[in-house]
Amino acid sequence: MDIGTLAGIALGLLMIVGSIVVGGGASAFIHIPSMCVTLGGTIAAILITYPLAKVKAVFAVTKKILNAGNLDMTPWYKTLVDMATTARRDGLLALEGQLESVEDPFLKKGVQMMIDGAAPDVLEAVLEQEIDNLEERHGIGHGIWKSMGAYAPAFGMIGTLVGLVQMLRNLDDPSKIGTGMAVALLTTFYGAFYSNLFCIPIQGKLEQRTKEELALKQMLKTGILAIQSGDSPRVVGDKVLVYFSPAEREILTAK
Repeated sequence: MDIGTLAGIALGLLMIVGSIVVGGGASAFIHIPSMCVTLGGTIAAILITYPLAKVKAVFAVTKKILNAGNLDMTPWYKTLVDMATTARRDGLLALEGQLESVEDPFLKKGVQMMIDGAAPDVLEAVLEQEIDNLEERHGIGHGIWKSMGAYAPAFGMIGTLVGLVQMLRNLDDPSKIGTGMAVALLTTFYGAFYSNLFCIPIQGKLEQRTKEELALKQMLKTGILAIQSGDSPRVVGDKVLVYFSPAEREILTAK
């Protein structure tokens, strides 16, 4: 798993669980019915809101993204410059021999269309549509985690209200009021805990990864169109360098 994600979750659990243990009442925070109301209700609401296939796909993609670490765009700079060198020296058809080593489907599709003689405006339109589709697909994932972050506290409050109703039915026995109130508040705790340590941070992580992937696709599109227009390798490199930070530019141009 990405070290930042792992460290954040571990630190959050340490702080929260540690404070509970130090307080001496760890067992009081374990209540299965409250967990069922909060987590079960959240999952039920998500399944009502989104198709099951999309929910399953989002969780699979989320696991993959969280395990992937940071997206490094620097290797693609050299790839594009090398392609520009080959195309300038031997022509666009010479790029066909490099397609087998291209792992990124977006770049592979763009280079193949370029080799096949697609018009510049057609190539640009197709690549832009690919980028739009990527953003839309990722937006569904962001929406699911955002919804979970909203539903969890809401179902926590529902569980609290249920607990309060049950507590008020036992007002004739004052000894049960304190225990009943504690149990009622646990669902609110579970909802806030799940939402703020998992759902909202994971949504933020996915949004950041989407920005990185969109920047990569835009960079690849810029490089592909520059190669197709016959720009020199140096110009192609200059055009894609704008997608890197100043520190990364110094490293790349020093090689």
